[in-house]
Amino acid sequence: MTDLPTTEWLTVPDLVDLLGLTPSKVRRLIEDRHLVATRRDGVLSVPASFLKDGEPLTELRGTVILLADNHFSDDEIVDWLLSPNDLLDVPPIEALRAGRKTEVRRVAQALAF
Repeated sequence: MTDLPTTEWLTVPDLVDLLGLTPSKVRRLIEDRHLVATRRDGVLSVPASFLKDGEPLTELRGTVILLADNHFSDDEIVDWLLSPNDLLDVPPIEALRAGRKTEVRRVAQALAF
């Protein structure tokens, strides 16, 4: 996985504090694809950019499901979302945060071909 030094990573305990949820509810958000996590130094972590206004970014779930349906692992999904993308001119997560959900999903869907 690409190491992106500007990425802030949140552990499950961090997410419990930020979201005001129990650890099991945070894990459920990950299982239900509202968030996607990867292991960093053995600790399950989520990029802080996957949250907006103290909630999981709503545009994230459909994109994560689309990538998973295209046989991307969670590590690959996180890497793709955080890495610069020539077709979007920014990392896909930045495009999602800017309201460009349809464009991001079109690019993600093209990865299947």
